[in-house]
Amino acid sequence: MAEPFSVPVVVRGYETDSQGHLNQAVYLQYAEHARWSLLEKGGIRQADLLRRGVGPVALEVTVRYLRELRAGDEVEVTCAFVWGEGKTFRIEQTIRKVDGTVAAEVTGVGGLLDLTTRKMMTDPREHFRTLAASPGVFGL
Repeated sequence: MAEPFSVPVVVRGYETDSQGHLNQAVYLQYAEHARWSLLEKGGIRQADLLRRGVGPVALEVTVRYLRELRAGDEVEVTCAFVWGEGKTFRIEQTIRKVDGTVAAEVTGVGGLLDLTTRKMMTDPREHFRTLAASPGVFGL
């Protein structure tokens, strides 16, 4: 099996809380950065989605905090789409220190919103396949 897509991130001091830990909300920002980076790698830009009247939406996100991160820590944030049936898909992500320690696991349920009707689009897998220049990065 191929390695999942990942992006490197260095924890910045201003992202930490009063205890010196990475602020809990920033984990979500790192996950979001990895998701948009994966879309871009697959050839899907935000402007292209808007032009087509399509918007990716997060319907549910769960974060499991496993190890603390501190300013200067280098991490890799992975991102993999898991396709099922219906109008939604799952995204599985891991935030891992360079020594291999898993700092957090982020799982989510997403979908594609028709920006005109404001309704979820059916078969997001097929829409991604059509939109992507490189559908293989999405496991398609």
